[in-house]
Order: sequence, then structure tokens, then C-alpha cells
Amino acid sequence: MVEWWHMFIDELTLHLKAGRGGDGVVRWRHEKGKEYGGPSGGNGGKGGDVYALAVRDIGILSSYRNIKEFEAGRGEDGAKDLKQGGVGKDVLIKLPVGSRLTNLTTGHSFELLKDGEKILLLRGGRGGLGNEHFKGSTNIRPQESTPGVSGEEADFHIELLLVVDIGIIGLPNAGKSSLLNSLTSAHSKVGDFPFTTFEPALGDFYGLILADIPGLIEGAAEGRGLGHKFLRHIERTKALVHCISSEIDDPIKAYRVVRNELELYNKDIMGKPEFIVLTKTDTLSKGEQERKLKLLKKITKYVFPISILDDKLVKEFGDVLTKN
Repeated sequence: MVEWWHMFIDELTLHLKAGRGGDGVVRWRHEKGKEYGGPSGGNGGKGGDVYALAVRDIGILSSYRNIKEFEAGRGEDGAKDLKQGGVGKDVLIKLPVGSRLTNLTTGHSFELLKDGEKILLLRGGRGGLGNEHFKGSTNIRPQESTPGVSGEEADFHIELLLVVDIGIIGLPNAGKSSLLNSLTSAHSKVGDFPFTTFEPALGDFYGLILADIPGLIEGAAEGRGLGHKFLRHIERTKALVHCISSEIDDPIKAYRVVRNELELYNKDIMGKPEFIVLTKTDTLSKGEQERKLKLLKKITKYVFPISILDDKLVKEFGDVLTKN
């Protein structure tokens, strides 16, 4: 049985190494009628570079599950007749759009935010010098050459931060997956137990990209539950849809639990536009629904009752999203 955490990878560390430069060589010209020709040793070729390329595939990190080291090609050695060695083959690491890469040696971070964006991570080593390079008026038969230089090498920590328009958040079993499935053609897993969603699910709603972020619990920012693993995906969302289940007695408390975890993780998230959705309203009496909606409207006017059994309510909320 394959466990769920083996299915989706949104962070990992790779060991990357640029190619070593080729060696310079000692060679001599061989000319008819001359017993001792001059130096003709060529320089070594440059080692291959390491690049990152942004692609629209949020699951591509899983392809590196069993391969954690990549090395670019070594430059070719020089040759006779002043021939320079060929350049080593570059390595191209494909990563999802939204990836943040941190060089653990230098601390320098890179972000891939556009499809097709390509950035240089590590430079290949320069090639060594052949003996022709050392020829001079006092050194007409140089015997020296230099080896190629090693390429740059480092561990890179890679984190995927989804680039989406709207992040759907809330406690476990808040109806996030059902809402995403109702608004889009997504097929996010739905169940009646906590942590049904083990990976962010995406859907397209008239050009808006929606993401169902796995359920948060109190203490998520400190590592409790599953939510802390996915909090980073909320950083780049343009707006939030906060789902609160009608089955919860105190909707204000449920709201504050999630908001507190967001603030502990990154205060900048608190300024994002937010819609509150009271889900599973088919389980409430009309009077109880009105009471809970009234409580939530003290927080914001953007509060909407939703039942996936009521297509009209879902459509009305979808209209609000597209207009705002």
C-alpha cells in the first residue's frame, strides 16, 4: 500500500553539481622536415551548467523522489593542433511554477513564477590551459598545462508555493473539497472524516484558478496536524474563501482558529480579501442558519450560505467570485 505522503511532494532537497572543466594538454606540432615542432596543446572545454526551468506541472517533484543528485557534464580535454575541448552537457531541472529554491551553501533564494522561466543555478568550471598558452620568447617548448576547474556544487532546498487566484481554507471537514468540486471540474476527494484531502487540489472556474488547501487545525503553524505542511500555498493566493461548517456550534471560534494560524505563519496573509462561506446549510433549520450568518456578518459582509445540494446557492456564490 502506498501511503498518501508518497503521492504528492511539495518540498525536497536536491544535491546539484555543475560540470568540471576539461584539462589542458601538452601536444606538439609534427611538421615535415622539422624534428621539433612548436607547442600545439589545446585548452580544455568548460564544464556544463545547472539550470532550473519552470513548468506547469505541480506533480513533477514526485519524479525526483528516488533521484536526489544531478551532475552536469564534464568539459572535454583539449587536443592537438590547438583544438579546444567541447563544452560539458548542461543539466536542466524542471520544477513547478511557483517553486522557491534556496542554495543551502550561500543562502541565496530564487523563485520561478512564470511558465518557461529559466534560471542559472550553478556554473560549470573553466577548462584548463594547454601548453600552447604558455609559449613565449623565453619558453619556446613549454611542458606545462593546467587541469580543469571543478564546477560549483550545492544542496538546494525546493518548496512549491502554488500560484492560484483563490485559496479555499478552513478546518477539516469544512466542505472545502465539495465546494471546489461544485464550482469546477475538479475531483477533489470528499469524505466524512478529518484530513480527507492530503494534497492541494486545483480547479478552473471561468479563468480563476481555485485551490483546496488541506485542513488546518489549532497549532498548525507549530507543526500539528497536516495543515502546517500546506500553509505556504496560501502565501501567493490573491483571495481566500474561508469555509465554516454549519455543523460547528461556534462558527466564530472556528473562524478565529484558522485566522490565528494564518497570522502566526505569515502576517501578510491577513490582508488578503476574504469571503466566508457557511457550508452544509441543509443540515440547519432556517432560524439556526440565520443566527450563525448573523454572527459571521459581524466579521465581514461577505458571508454566503452554501449547500452543495442547492445549485442555485452555489451559482450565486460563483457569480460573486467572478465579479469581485
